[in-house]
Order: sequence, then C-alpha cells, then structure tokens
Amino acid sequence: MKRIVDFMKRNYKIILLITALSAVLWSFVPTTKNEDPEKDKVLLELLTLVLEKGHYSPIAMDDEFSKNVYAKYLTAIDPSKRFFLQSDMDEFSKYETSIDDMIKNKDLTFFDLTNARLLKRVHESRDIYKEILSKPLDFSTNEMINVEYEKQANAKTKSGISERWEKQLKLSILPSIIDKQKIETTKKEKDSTYVIKTFKEIEVEARENSLKSLNEYFDFIEKELDRNDWFSIFINSIVERFDPHTFYFSPDDKDKFDISMSGKFEGIGARLQKKNDAVEVSELISGGPAWRGKKLEAGDLILKVAQGDEEPLDIAGMRLDDVVKKIKGPKGTEVRLTVKKVDGTLEVISIIRDEVETEETFAKSSIIDKQGEKYGIIYLPKFYISFDNKDERDAFKDVAIEIEKLKKQNIKGLIIDLRGNGGGSLETVVNMTGLFIEQGPIVQVKSPNRRPEILSDKDSRVQWTGPLVVMVDNFSASASEIFAAAIQDYKRGVVIGSKHTYGKGTVQNVIDLNQFIRGSSYGDMGALKTTTQKFYRINGGSTQREGVLSDVVLPDRFAFLDMGERDEKEALPWDKIEQASYKPVFSGFEPIIAKSKARIDVNEQFKLITENAKWIFERKDINDYSLNIDVFKKEIDDSDAQLKKFKAISNFHNKLIFTSLPEEAVVLEKDELLKEKRQRWYDDMEKDVYIDEGVNILSDLKVYNDVKPIAQNKKKKLVRVD
Repeated sequence: MKRIVDFMKRNYKIILLITALSAVLWSFVPTTKNEDPEKDKVLLELLTLVLEKGHYSPIAMDDEFSKNVYAKYLTAIDPSKRFFLQSDMDEFSKYETSIDDMIKNKDLTFFDLTNARLLKRVHESRDIYKEILSKPLDFSTNEMINVEYEKQANAKTKSGISERWEKQLKLSILPSIIDKQKIETTKKEKDSTYVIKTFKEIEVEARENSLKSLNEYFDFIEKELDRNDWFSIFINSIVERFDPHTFYFSPDDKDKFDISMSGKFEGIGARLQKKNDAVEVSELISGGPAWRGKKLEAGDLILKVAQGDEEPLDIAGMRLDDVVKKIKGPKGTEVRLTVKKVDGTLEVISIIRDEVETEETFAKSSIIDKQGEKYGIIYLPKFYISFDNKDERDAFKDVAIEIEKLKKQNIKGLIIDLRGNGGGSLETVVNMTGLFIEQGPIVQVKSPNRRPEILSDKDSRVQWTGPLVVMVDNFSASASEIFAAAIQDYKRGVVIGSKHTYGKGTVQNVIDLNQFIRGSSYGDMGALKTTTQKFYRINGGSTQREGVLSDVVLPDRFAFLDMGERDEKEALPWDKIEQASYKPVFSGFEPIIAKSKARIDVNEQFKLITENAKWIFERKDINDYSLNIDVFKKEIDDSDAQLKKFKAISNFHNKLIFTSLPEEAVVLEKDELLKEKRQRWYDDMEKDVYIDEGVNILSDLKVYNDVKPIAQNKKKKLVRVD
C-alpha cells in the first residue's frame, strides 16, 4: 500500500473534520453493551460520514455505486465461483441497486443473507472436494479449464459446482504431480538402484496432500474467521469504491499497519497485496531473504504456501493477513511459495527466512569507476523520516551525508536510484529535492475546494551541482514521483527508466475511528485510511494515473503492460492546475537524450529485454489451461525452452567497477555480514544494464557544452521544514 507518510497529521483541516463529525457521531454512543450487529451498524454510518466529509473526492452513493459494491463484494468472497449457485445469485440480485439505501438506513439484510449463505455453501463444499479426492483423477482426457472466473456464470446445479471443483482441483494438483515426477527422475539419476515411484503412487500422494491442504484451509475459514472478519470484507467493498488507497482497518489490522522502519522482523522481506483470489508480491524489501534470492519478483502471484517439507497450502481466497502469517516465521526456517510469474509460468520458490534489517532500507552509496572516471550512485528505497524524534535517521539527512562523502572522491556525476521506491515522507522529499536546486517550489498539494498549497525549498544553498541522473521504474511511486517530477520540471537532471512511474498522486491520512465516539462500549472500531489531498507538479500537471514519463525510456520486462495506478478501476482521474512560479536550471537535455536513445536502439541486451517484454505481453491473457498431463507438460517445456533464451539477460556484465566509500570500507572490515550484503549489491549492479546507461548519460552530461554549472556550490543545511 503505497502512501505518502502522513505529514498532514498536524493539518488543521483534519482537526476541523474530527470536531465536526464528533458532534454528529456522539449521538451513537450506547449506554449498554450491544451485540455485534449493532456495532456493525454504527461502524457503517461512521465510515459513511467520514468518507462524505473527509474524502478528497466523495462519490455519490446511488444505484451505480450499489452495482459496483455488489459486484466487488461477491467477487471478494467467492472469486473462483466455487461456492454460490446461480439460484443464490438470483436471490442476491434483488439487492444489486439497493445497497446505497441500505447503507443509509443501516440495514444489514444483504450482508446477513450473503454471509449466512456463504458459510452454508462453504460447509457443503467440504463434502464436494472430499468426494472428488477420494478416488483417482483422470489426467488423460482433453479437458480444458478457463481461470478467468469473473467472466463466467455461476453453476446452476450442485453437480455443476462439483464439476467446477474437480477441474480446479486437477489444475491445482497437476503441477505437483509433474514436480514429483521430476524429483523421482533426479533421484534415479543420482542413484541407479533407486526405484522410481509409479504415476499411480504419485497421483495418490498429490491427492492426499491436496486434501490435507484443503482441510486446513476450511478449518481456518470455519473456526478462525468470525463475523467481524467477513464484515470487514463487506466494508472494504464499500470504501474502496472511493479510490484504491481508501481502506478500512479492523482493530487487529490497525495494530499491524505501517510498522516503524526502525524495527526488525523475521520473515522473507516482501510486501504483499490482494489480487483477486491470489496474493500479489507488491514490493521486495532490499536486503531481505526474498530480495537476496533473486527469484521472487514484484508482480508474482502467490498461489500456495508450504512450511519446509510440508505439503503446500492453497491460499486462494484466504485473507491477506493470514497469508502473511503463513509466510512469516522464525529466522532459519524454510518457506516454499508456489507462484505464478508475470509470463504465466508456475514456479516453486524456496526461501530461508531471516531477520529483515532496516539498515538495508536506508540510503546507501557506491563509487562507480568507468575507465578511470569516478561517478557516484545513491540507492534510496524509501523516503523515510521520524516525525517524533528529529535525531533519528531520515532520507534527506542521509542522502546529504552520502553526497558529501562522494564529493570528496571527486565524482564527475551522480545517479539517484529510486527504482522500487514506493514513497514515504512528503516533508523529506521536499527537503531532499532542495539538495539539487536553489530555493523554489517543489510540489503543490491541493485539498478539496481550496487553492493549492505550494511546498517549497527555502534554502538557496545547493548540495550537488554536477551532472544528475534519476533512475525510476513502474514501481517508483508517490514521493519518488514528486522528486523525479521536480528534477524534470527544473531541467536539473535526466530521468531514465520505465516508460512511466506508478502514477500515485494522492495523499492519505489514517483516521482512528475511536476518536469520534466518546465513552463507547462497542470496543475498538478500527481505523480508516482515506485520500484527503492530491499533489501536483510545479508545472501544474498531476502525476495521478499518468505518473512521470521518463526522459529516456529504458526497455524492461513490463514495457508493454499497463501497470500502476492507471490499471486501477477506481483510481482518481488525472487533472491539471495552474503552474507554480519557477525557473528551470538548464535549457534542456535534448542532445543527451538523443545520444542515449541511439545507444539503446543498437544495444543487444536491450533488444533481448524488449523481446522478453513482448513475450510476456503475448502471454498475459492466457487463461485456458489443458488438464491433460501430456499437453500440460508440453506447455511447460515450451515455456521453459523460451525462458532459456531470456536467461541470457541475467548474464550481462557492464564492466563497471563498484567500490565502497573509504569511511564505509573501514566499517565493512569489521562487519562481515554488512560486507556480504554490500558485495551482493555490487554484484547486482555489475549485471545492471540500466546503471550502465545511466553512467553513459552522466558521461555525456559532463561534456555537454550547453549545460552551465550552477553559480553556487554551497552545502545544504540539514534542517527540517515543518
């Protein structure tokens, strides 16, 4: 969940909102303890009022709103359509355009009906899958399955549900059988006396494992989930209609939200988000086990989770929080993830859990040596800050310190690497941008029905005046986009990377709902994260949906996919406001950009990456799979053969030399673990064609006659701008 850290906690508009709403909502306070349904009604009205008064762009709760909530909620609770019959849907359909009225009237009839029916169908499904898995499955027929469930009708009869279950179980078990067969073959190759298990034996094992996994999953649904859990799904089907970043946190979820960056935890180091009935990897934490393993990637869909040697658990439909619990675990233990890659292939990835240290989420730098010339790179994974303790690390201070260290090494140019940076503190990004320009506006922030507020760098001193390249990708979001946009608008440096950044141009506040109800006996009501503002570039354009378009587009695996905010149905629209008053630093970089594009066009590595991107695009809509084991194997073999060609991408070496700064080299001699982490980073950068082109651009900028140096070269003060 990408967001700009809530610098608006001190914003008087929010205080006014709280004051106004509290006066209305105190009338809901009960004098005695009520049953959960009564609490649900209060929560429903509370959220409605907060959204109507506090959301940046509240939408009308009308029939169209109802239809969308209806569809989103039913998809959320039965994404693969293996529970509800068409007769159930027919019964539910009379409420399709009435949910708006039911919300206003605190009427829970629709939720109560669907929840009771869901639990009934879930219970019935136990008998269905047990019956199917009690006898051998036939993988010799020419059956097909289409997994684009949202476009399929519900089954009309219970036999139709059984047929759907059987196909889904076959699809789930097929990869397991094939993997087991490969393991048997490997064992035979290592030991000629080994007796390979028969297909029949393997098929029995696969069915038994699937049965165990489903029993665990259904035990979890029936025994661990309560009304509050299901009601949270219904609530979020409502609030997420306002925009993708508005979300209700139940009391349990609220406690886990936004863990402080100063802490440590044990796990795999990946951030996850819901994607239909699967869980998507949204981000890898730099330095974490998943990041080090180099197999799990942002965009992968997690389908199953296995603990060590145990059989994998199908997590389809499972709550995100509970999937996270399955994946997290003690340091040194193994978790195996069955994932669907962006190219449609299935892969089992083994990860040894470890301590995820925040040191690897802080800014770090390296000297780059290219044929005797020195350049610098600073990698910043997040715009971090501590609002409560000014003495703690923040990105602005750390980047300023790294620049000073690099300057002492007489670097000729600097790369700021923001790839994968999902954002962070708005205050920090304003201060950090000021390290590269003289004083002036950095970003515009607009509240509804108010004139934009211009946030400026007020210190005329400049930390770095030399050639500058900013690297971004599809996952550079929020504060990263503010920085890249400001550097681009001031023509201070060249932005390179994916065609566009993520496109998140909104600001969220996390509102504790308990503050609205004085003396409530309902208990904890949770919290609402909601969009309260939009930010705009100083040229007046929004980054919302559109993102920041790179000056130099570098081909990547996702080049032909529409990723980011623009892919979100409920995302707020792009718009434009009046530009701020600012003066570009340079006249432009057209010759530099042209030279770079010419290099990219003839670069064999980029040609192969482009070919890989086209292959991924061609496969992205594959939803039909054969349930015939021979055909299924052939499809896997064909994909593997194609993938072998693209493995050459990872064999690239850019011939750049990466070394630590002298101050860090001293520390590394005493810290073997940190030394190992730095070496892995250098090894990765040596295979990075994007950094190679970034250095080429810096080299061109160094001799670009039209680029005049900034008059002042004064050190930027390390101060906060409140």
